[in-house]
Amino acid sequence: MATFLKRKATVVALAALSLTLAGGGIAAAAHPAAKAPAEVAQPGARPPGQQPPVTAAETRAAKAALNATLAAPTPGLVAWAVVSSNGTLLQHSANVVSAKKFSASTPGQFAGQYQVTLDYAVNLKGLHATIGTNDAANVPPAGEVAVAPRYLIPNAVFVQTRSSTGGCADRPFHLFIAN
Repeated sequence: MATFLKRKATVVALAALSLTLAGGGIAAAAHPAAKAPAEVAQPGARPPGQQPPVTAAETRAAKAALNATLAAPTPGLVAWAVVSSNGTLLQHSANVVSAKKFSASTPGQFAGQYQVTLDYAVNLKGLHATIGTNDAANVPPAGEVAVAPRYLIPNAVFVQTRSSTGGCADRPFHLFIAN
């Protein structure tokens, strides 16, 4: 009889614990302040994470850059660029050909989207970008940056910069391509 009561007490205790946890979860979901701070701080919907469409002019310019006379850096060396928030190429290594900022007023393009073109294929290289400037104080604005190979252009890199809250924003950046 004592074993039966111990089992029954265990089952009742587990049932009470389950109901308490379920009720607490429902109560926490009903209060928006109970959400994690990261959820509350994040903005609404972000623009799609897609690159702008490639134009025929961009394709021609990229092919012309591939025909440049410089050779790709040897393995272990780095190609680099410093690009301003308006897309101007401020400083760069020899293999960097150009930088441009996409126009946020064109459909499919958003603020903070850039393309950096080199004279060799970089689609299989290590890419890294960071928000940064080349001014005397070198204190960059707050923000985020993402880098990826440019869609359909093997010798270009796509860079997307955002504000600290995650919205698309024009930011200066430093780009590194590891060979």
